[in-house]
Amino acid sequence: QVINLRTIRPMDIETVEASVVKTNHLVTVEGGWPQFGVGAEICARIMEGPAFNYLDAPAVRVTGADVPMPYAKILEDNSIPQVKDIVFAVKKALNI
Repeated sequence: QVINLRTIRPMDIETVEASVVKTNHLVTVEGGWPQFGVGAEICARIMEGPAFNYLDAPAVRVTGADVPMPYAKILEDNSIPQVKDIVFAVKKALNI
């Protein structure tokens, strides 16, 4: 199940919680840095709320690299999440 949050303020955490209850897993994807991002906030809210008890595995965050955004196109492409990164994270969450 994929949820595309249209806004982060207000954040529709109820939809995310319902998805965690349904799927028993959580993988967040964002292009920003790992610290203080939307994915970190979603994980924190799930960990602190009732949906935490439904998780079968730790939440996984897919984020951009913890580096300043480079100017070169090839480096920029490698510093933001790619499809292969998301697939790897989902397989990790599902333990496959």
